[in-house]
Amino acid sequence: MAGEIRPELAALRERLARTLDGERAEALHKRHEKGNRSARENLADLVDEGTFLEYGQLAVAAQRSRRDYRELQSATAADGIITGTATINGTVIPAERARAAVVVNDYAVLAGTQGYFHHHKLDRICELAEEHGLPVVMYTEGGGGRPGDTDVAIQIAGLNLRSFRAWAGLSGKVLRIAVNNGYCFAGNAALFGCADFTIATRNSWIGMAGPAMIEGGGMGVVDAKAIGPAEEQVRNGVIDILAEDEADATRLARQLLSYFQGPVADWHCADQGALRDMIPEDRRWAYPVRRVIETLADEGSFLELRRVYGRSIITGFIRLEGRPLALIANDCQQLGGAVDSEASEKAARFLQICNNFGLPVLSLTDTPGFMVGPASEKAAAVRRMSSLFVTGASLTVPLVAIFLRKGYGLGAMAMTAGSFAAPVYAAAWPTGEFGGMGLEGAVRLGYRKELEAVEDPAEREALFNKLVAQLYEMGKATEAASFLEIDAVIDPAATREVVLAALRSAGA
Repeated sequence: MAGEIRPELAALRERLARTLDGERAEALHKRHEKGNRSARENLADLVDEGTFLEYGQLAVAAQRSRRDYRELQSATAADGIITGTATINGTVIPAERARAAVVVNDYAVLAGTQGYFHHHKLDRICELAEEHGLPVVMYTEGGGGRPGDTDVAIQIAGLNLRSFRAWAGLSGKVLRIAVNNGYCFAGNAALFGCADFTIATRNSWIGMAGPAMIEGGGMGVVDAKAIGPAEEQVRNGVIDILAEDEADATRLARQLLSYFQGPVADWHCADQGALRDMIPEDRRWAYPVRRVIETLADEGSFLELRRVYGRSIITGFIRLEGRPLALIANDCQQLGGAVDSEASEKAARFLQICNNFGLPVLSLTDTPGFMVGPASEKAAAVRRMSSLFVTGASLTVPLVAIFLRKGYGLGAMAMTAGSFAAPVYAAAWPTGEFGGMGLEGAVRLGYRKELEAVEDPAEREALFNKLVAQLYEMGKATEAASFLEIDAVIDPAATREVVLAALRSAGA
């Protein structure tokens, strides 16, 4: 009869319903009771409505030999991992650029552990992402490998699986964003750490082994919340962006992905005239460079990564007239802007990822050079700082350098892809100053005998200041431009148009 649902279709609908939150009330209640969202709630918040195409929804844990099959269909829905494709940010990005793959580990299924079919689903979506060039957003909450899949009788250790190699193998091919809330241990932590960018909530604990593995290894009983708490992993640089909760983390994932999806049409910016007064008249004073960034960028477009790790270099993303750019900037309020070992590695990795996916770079430079001294060398400065030169030399995307103030020594060169000649355009604000090393150090080193010959401390200080002033006049921005060491000196208020014109000239 017309309008009647055939039995097989009704049975399918009933079976699919068992995988959804409506049929998993107890699991959903437990998530909400702890202030967390379900896997499918996170999924719905991430993707554009009606665009998700799911793979492997009917999978269950490989435990049919020890548990009731109908119970498995709900209790181990989708074998603890939701995978599929969708569009993300499709309301502001054209649909062809909004395509993405999505992986959501479901902690409500066997503590988010990775089982036999779970791995097969992950392998499948990684293959699809590589084949079709889809960026991947993965929610990683979970406890690692699962020992209870008794249906699998054709393996011993199960270490010949492909998942970790497949996920890591996407590096440089498609963008990978990992999002975490809650416990993320062992295999799940390995997936988190392999991602290009990592977002985690304050309610996260991330470690390469959970309590059971630690105890089993004879290392004692450890509380799960003592293993890799978020505040610790932020300081370690393991977490790129710290989110308040899952809703905030999901919002940040969408925003982060958007920079790699291309330009947006709707943008606004602050009055650029304010940039003219942001550098203090006294060259010895520090200033908040994030104010410069936020004024220069489209309103609300600045997203910073690893804020408390490698603090003397800021890394992140901005938009100019809707166009996405990678950004590196010296923070003169941290170490005077000197580039230390952590900051070097942080910036090098960031630039490498952005280069892989064709994102042009803006460098806002204000540095006295690399951080020096015995403590710096104990931090492996030679190796770690050199990584910034290696990455800079391999950049294929255009880099525009704007010198806000100081451009001294090897550190300044590292901020500009290894040479002032490397940027497609290198310009300074009128406050720019340049030299082979910081002016004060240059005077102390180059005029040591003259200074030592002056016995009176006050006279010696006066001579020192006079020599510094002379070197400043010799190395100020207009002089550097006159010797063609930089391309131009510009009005700070014209920075946006200069950067965009330089990118257009580079065909980017």
